[in-house]
Amino acid sequence: MTSKRKIEKVAVLGSGVMGSRIACHFANIGVEVLLLDIVPRELNEKETAKGLTIEHPAVRNRIVNDSLTFALKSNPSPIYSKQFASRITTGNFDDDMSKIADVDWIIEVVVERLDIKQTVFEQVEKHRKPGTLITSNTSGIPIHLMNKGRSEDFRKHFCGTHFFNPPRYLILLELIPGPDTAPEVLDFLSHYGSRYLGKETVVCKDTPAFIANRVGVYSIMELFHLVSEMGLTVEEVDKLTGPVIGHAKSATFRTADVVGLDTLVHVANGVKDNCPDDERNDVFNIPPYVQKMVDNGMLGSKSKKGFFQKVKGEDGSSNILTLDLNTLEYRERKSASFPTLEMTKAIDSLAQRLPMLYMGMDKAGEFYRKSFNGLFSYVSFRIPEISDELYRIDAALRAGFGWKMGPFEKWDAIGVEKALAKMEEAGVKVNGWVKEMIDSGIKSFYKVENGKRYYYDIQSKAYSPVPTLEGQIFLDHITDDGIVWKNSGTTIKDLGDGILNVEFHTKMNTIGGEVIQGLNKALDMAEAEYKGLVVSNTGDNFSAGANVGMIFMMAAEQEYDELELAVRTFQNTMMRMRYSSIPVVAAPHNMALGGGCELCLHVDKVVAHAELYMGLVEFGVGVIPGGGGTKEFALRLADELNDGDIRINTFRNRFLTIGQAKVSTSAYEAFELGYLRKGIDEVVVNRDDQLAYAKRAALMLHDKGYTKPIKRKDVKVLGQEALGIVYVGANSMMSGNYISEHDQLISEKLGYVMAGGDLSEATEVSEDYLLNLERKAFLELCAERKTLERLQSMVQKGKILRN
Repeated sequence: MTSKRKIEKVAVLGSGVMGSRIACHFANIGVEVLLLDIVPRELNEKETAKGLTIEHPAVRNRIVNDSLTFALKSNPSPIYSKQFASRITTGNFDDDMSKIADVDWIIEVVVERLDIKQTVFEQVEKHRKPGTLITSNTSGIPIHLMNKGRSEDFRKHFCGTHFFNPPRYLILLELIPGPDTAPEVLDFLSHYGSRYLGKETVVCKDTPAFIANRVGVYSIMELFHLVSEMGLTVEEVDKLTGPVIGHAKSATFRTADVVGLDTLVHVANGVKDNCPDDERNDVFNIPPYVQKMVDNGMLGSKSKKGFFQKVKGEDGSSNILTLDLNTLEYRERKSASFPTLEMTKAIDSLAQRLPMLYMGMDKAGEFYRKSFNGLFSYVSFRIPEISDELYRIDAALRAGFGWKMGPFEKWDAIGVEKALAKMEEAGVKVNGWVKEMIDSGIKSFYKVENGKRYYYDIQSKAYSPVPTLEGQIFLDHITDDGIVWKNSGTTIKDLGDGILNVEFHTKMNTIGGEVIQGLNKALDMAEAEYKGLVVSNTGDNFSAGANVGMIFMMAAEQEYDELELAVRTFQNTMMRMRYSSIPVVAAPHNMALGGGCELCLHVDKVVAHAELYMGLVEFGVGVIPGGGGTKEFALRLADELNDGDIRINTFRNRFLTIGQAKVSTSAYEAFELGYLRKGIDEVVVNRDDQLAYAKRAALMLHDKGYTKPIKRKDVKVLGQEALGIVYVGANSMMSGNYISEHDQLISEKLGYVMAGGDLSEATEVSEDYLLNLERKAFLELCAERKTLERLQSMVQKGKILRN
């Protein structure tokens, strides 16, 4: 990317659900935001009571301020840190539209009506300086109709942007060029959306519903029809269309409730009306039971009833009822099971699981063949209508609907020829280019060679590289030649330039014996022949922590010698991460809990993904962090201690971070909680950039002349000064029935370690001293009956993993 264009300030026009959250996401990445909306037509009751007039600034900006306040209070939060909200300035169209002359990008996010959008653009043109980017956030209005009557410069710098809601969490950004959009503008937005906003930017054609909604809503509508055809229940469909096929837990009907049935019907009607030549136009007909639900106001979460309804019993307990699709009456939820699903339970790999599901001999197998065949046929005919390249369709469905694999990727996993044979048996047609591809000897839509991924290009009838941003590295693209060692839980890969990567692939990437072995092996190899080590993986989560189920089994069997050895080995491994002769960089994403957090606390540098949920959560299972986490918090506390009352407040804050099992809601909040270090650790917004940046960080540490650190012996602990605060506080909380007697014990053990024990005055101690205290406290808590009961309960409920 050679463009010198920079985005320092944006204007967001419209502060509704999307506008306010788009504004928040730009604030997330450090951009100054001007958020504008209309002026209220009349005073509300509160304003009237205060004696305000329609001209008062608080009244004129009421709509935009209320919208932003509502967004900032929503859960999940649209903003990485509450402090970032100060980057947003609010105003209104009448008084502040002239301020858009100072911005670099204007994003229109008003109501989805063409006439209103055109009116806004007319006002924008009066104040916009030439060269300023101008885009419309729309989910379906034709882009070519929006900029009619606008200047040449306006049209050249104009295109459609379709952020998916919520913008912070759904990473798809569809870009829809207009007939006059300059290529360099599209290139810039594509690059900026990916690198700076962390989006999967997908360039779409200006067709109804664009890419993701066109295919995604087709898939939902087909299932709406299939459920009647096959006599399936809501529970059965959601069981079949959730994580088992790489879709979200909300599957089909829960997703419909969240999105809103009226929204789905609106999009479906739009496609049906505007795509008369679509060979599956009939699929977009609204099934009778869905239409009745809409007519009766059963729209999902927004109306508090849809395919599911949450009700309260006489005892005050909540219960979720399910809709019977035949009677449209709510009933108790039923369990759903299929032999094919039971057979594939033990298969973790989605690519290996899909062929077995597709070939199942029961009702589930029949369902998968019908639904996948229809989907494969549909996407084959959407080329070149909605996209010339098949990889864009896959990318849009992954990023916009949370599918682990896009349609063509699923087809590859099942086997293109195998699925074609089944489709032919069922009389399902496919676009001719698919058979041409097979006949030419190309048997899959994708392939990986020499660390690069290629897709079948229909126009050239050959493989072409899937475009990526410069420098990105993908672990999945490193073939067997790049694997230098592996065991059942870890794989060590050569990233090139003297850097190794160790990745976990256990259940939820928990840390047990096989991962500890892999970490030590990676350190051995890196210290012997390489320049540095990165710890990262491609799982849904970086690590859910230590294998607590294994710890419970050893504690329940009173195998305390084995448990002590396991805890000591964990601690020693974490200390090796800190005190190695080569730099170690961790690249955590999503959940980094318990032992996963402790690993990050001990490396030389953390390159965190912005969506990071990091925390020491051991208190919740009845113990304290035992893999060096409590020690590390005592060490970091010592480095930031001041004199007098301030140091006690600092101790209290750090103690409560562990004692209340606080988990960050973003990487930036992890800094505030003390899990990440300012000036050392860094954050990247695009997950695809993370590994390459972590590799560069390891190389930079090496090239600066990395020297093995010396173990700390100067950790200042407060002893009895801090212990008194802990014991008084814990006793007071227990006496007030805020915590249990067992929680009081855990609090006192945690405080004892963080204070450095029962020392008469502030004293400098070593890390080894603190680790011994930590290990002793952890083992004593494991022997407590209440701890074992809590652990057993959580294992039975599936909240922690069984060994």
